[in-house]
Amino acid sequence: MFYDLIAAHATSHGGISNLFHYITFRSGCACVTALFVSMVLGKPFIAQLKRIQREGQPIRALGPERHILEKAGTPTMGGLLTLIALFTSTLLWADLTNGFVWAVMTITAIFGAVGFADDYLKLSRRNTKGVSGRARLAIEFAASLIGGYWLESLMPADLRNTVAFPFVKDLLLPLGFAFPLFAMVTIAGFGNAVNFTDGLDGLAIVPVIIAALVFALISYLVGNHVFADYLQLHHVPGTGELSVFCAALIGAGLGFLWFNAPPAEVFMGDTGSLALGGALGSVAVATKHELVLCIVGGLFVVETLSVIIQVFWFKRTGRRVFLMAPLHHHFEKKGWKEPKIVVRFWIVSIILGLCGLATLKLR
Repeated sequence: MFYDLIAAHATSHGGISNLFHYITFRSGCACVTALFVSMVLGKPFIAQLKRIQREGQPIRALGPERHILEKAGTPTMGGLLTLIALFTSTLLWADLTNGFVWAVMTITAIFGAVGFADDYLKLSRRNTKGVSGRARLAIEFAASLIGGYWLESLMPADLRNTVAFPFVKDLLLPLGFAFPLFAMVTIAGFGNAVNFTDGLDGLAIVPVIIAALVFALISYLVGNHVFADYLQLHHVPGTGELSVFCAALIGAGLGFLWFNAPPAEVFMGDTGSLALGGALGSVAVATKHELVLCIVGGLFVVETLSVIIQVFWFKRTGRRVFLMAPLHHHFEKKGWKEPKIVVRFWIVSIILGLCGLATLKLR
């Protein structure tokens, strides 16, 4: 909005308003704006959630015993606060004529709506059963498939239907009509991966912030033909605007972390975790860095694999590989304190983020 209003003025009058032509300036403003919105709305928003959700989020009976005692009564759906800050900031600072921005925001909003419905049903029924697994996955896959087609249509002809590889120069794997399916798995997969990881105070939001920081840089570089050529990246015109979206996500995430840091005043719920995972997946598809997201978001991948392995092995043998899945609960069962698990997982996320950045230089 600000870009559309002020950038036109800058073209004819110049001056300080020319700053609005710079993605870096608007990205910085988007981050600060989202953080400001989160901090201003945070307290009254959480107070309202507590009034509506008198008993807080239902705690899974099969989960760690400590959760029932320590986390009972904490309200959920805090992801709404993050999404409000994210969308408000993006709408204010991004170029709203950019198709990538609208595609990513739409996918994020749909995943957030699915998560909201899931949280609402859990609260209204006072148990941990929300939207049925089949219905939830069907909506997620449908939205991701359509989103994959949409993002694909915005890409240059030579990059459509292809997958790029990190570390390998000029290698593109053509998938043809299967590319939207690949995009679907990436977007829906990361939506659910972040959802699996969101089980301890502050655990999921910091890795999301780290991944958003990496992809803010990737979006900027891939969208700029000079930097893309220099770093031997595949140039995708228009994706630079996703830096504004990612910066807004960083600011919104930091604002949420203020209230979600241990002990949490609010949980993000499926409303936030599904939406943020879907956002990361769609940005990765848009920038042709899906495989790099698997590195940067490696913590989410490992958490998801721990669930898949646990379910698969238990059905086959009746025995468990982990004391409890997802993986962070395994360490809880081993006696690790929650802050130790959270901080160590953050450290792993930082290392993986640096590894993701290294792929930009090693090509």
